[in-house]
Amino acid sequence: MNDLIPLEPLFEAEGRSTLALPPDLATLYGRFHLPVHSGRPYVIGNFVTTLDGVVTLNEPGHEGGGDISGWSRHDRLVMGLLRAVADSVIVGAGTLRATPRHRWTAQYISPPQAEAYQQVRTDLGKTTPPLNVIVTARGEVDLDLPVFQSGEVPVLLVTTKHGESRIRAVRIPPAVQIVGMNRTDSLSAQEIVQAVCEARQCQIILVEGGPQLLGDFLAEQLLDELFLTLAPQIAGRDSGTSRPGLVSGQLFAPSHPLWGTLVSVKRGGSHLFLRYRFKTKERET
Repeated sequence: MNDLIPLEPLFEAEGRSTLALPPDLATLYGRFHLPVHSGRPYVIGNFVTTLDGVVTLNEPGHEGGGDISGWSRHDRLVMGLLRAVADSVIVGAGTLRATPRHRWTAQYISPPQAEAYQQVRTDLGKTTPPLNVIVTARGEVDLDLPVFQSGEVPVLLVTTKHGESRIRAVRIPPAVQIVGMNRTDSLSAQEIVQAVCEARQCQIILVEGGPQLLGDFLAEQLLDELFLTLAPQIAGRDSGTSRPGLVSGQLFAPSHPLWGTLVSVKRGGSHLFLRYRFKTKERET
């Protein structure tokens, strides 16, 4: 497939069903299990952070995850696999602005594995690309960006009623749906999931950013698992630069700390690929 060295498994929780991956992808990633679940969709987060907890350098031209991961091919491999199994991928408007040329598909993030990713989707009965969901409370998005104009992916804009009015003031590309959920100036994670599920039947929803969005999903106990890439980089912070951590807009500890259960650890060079399970409304452990 390419010259990428397989991830080294360091820990895998027992007793979980394993998804049969195409041989080349199975060699690179190793065991990959999907949970058996019912009811609402299973929600997975995927983020990359530096050793000192920075998820974006927050400087012009250096706002995306590539600067954090060091453009790690292993990180792209994992991102691609998660997108391959997802029915919808959710990002905030800030993430879109940081990566304006992006499309949230497996093939886009890791082209060398494109054929294998497509086989994964075919085996799971997923006949179309994942629904790309852009969350924007104020409706401030550029509809000329490729994700909207290319026609490569179906897109859902989840916004407020005020944001919907702003967006509908311009010409809407054919592949784009718009849902205005309420008349306030904010959106809850539950409202976002509701809008996504009304637009597409979903078993797995992937959340890719940003910190505010992840914080909301955690606060509302809607995040089942977090895939976290730990990059061997110290980014640093100073008083003049805001560099967000994994979560913003929510305060958990010390009153209500959120503790995860370790599911998997893999190593790719000096990067660690961690997987944690979290307590949700429907599940106690």
